[in-house]
Amino acid sequence: MWWTEQWHKALNEGMFVRRDFVKGQMSRDMTVFVDDDGTAYHIHSSEENQTLHISELTEDYLNFTENWVRVKPGGQNEAPTIFKHKDYYYMITSGLTGWDPNKARSFRAKSVMGPWESLGNPAKGNEADVTFRSQSTFVLPVQGIENAFIFMADRWKPENHIDGRYIWLPIEFENDKPIIKWRDHWDLSVFNQE
Repeated sequence: MWWTEQWHKALNEGMFVRRDFVKGQMSRDMTVFVDDDGTAYHIHSSEENQTLHISELTEDYLNFTENWVRVKPGGQNEAPTIFKHKDYYYMITSGLTGWDPNKARSFRAKSVMGPWESLGNPAKGNEADVTFRSQSTFVLPVQGIENAFIFMADRWKPENHIDGRYIWLPIEFENDKPIIKWRDHWDLSVFNQE
């Protein structure tokens, strides 16, 4: 039944949400985002990695409120990372290809709870189709520099897990869309030039 038109319809109508309702929703690749007002959100891949969930956390960050949404049902997004820039919330994710890298995806919304608009692959240039052989892990706001963000990503090595590496690249913005370009060398002065 997987991947049929009927299966996609059932997925969009919440078949996995209903299946997991009593025991709790699946939480795979995940992150936590704390908004300017101190409200925290748990963003995670759920529904057999088919759909992202964003769940508001309680004030002490130890539990969930009843406020949650499904994002891009059937979109197969994992490795979510979220950040706020000017008037938008941005999210960068990875697709589902096991240990193999793939094109990143980016989204934006006026609210953490959506709706989320697809912006396409934020990676540009050579190896953009495999996100520079990596997968999103976090976006780090640069302290002391306004509107400066660093894209952090994992480089998995399934043949030698202990030798996994990381890449850190500055995020640029073009027409309110995040752009990530490969740089062999860079430092924080790059943000003063943009």
